[in-house]
Amino acid sequence: MNLKQTDRYLSYKNIDCAGNSKRLMAMLRRHIDDPEKSNPFWEKFKEMLAEIDQPQQNNGRRIDELFLIHTYINNLYEIFEGYADAEALSLLDQIERECC
Repeated sequence: MNLKQTDRYLSYKNIDCAGNSKRLMAMLRRHIDDPEKSNPFWEKFKEMLAEIDQPQQNNGRRIDELFLIHTYINNLYEIFEGYADAEALSLLDQIERECC
């Protein structure tokens, strides 16, 4: 094991999972807010983003950006790869290694 690499199973201390997840969702919005790049899946995803931290609108369940990333990680890789968004891909990989 590379000792310089964070071992997420030992500690999340000093890892900004929430902040990085919010940054990634902002990067995603650059794509899915463009009608030329969106589709019914991403339109539904935007509805889920609107329900973040609003359990009263989600049957009492509190979701956050990290939950959505973990749940839809393959879709996120696909869109960022499709638009050759290297910055978003790098951050998604980091979040997957450190937080998921």
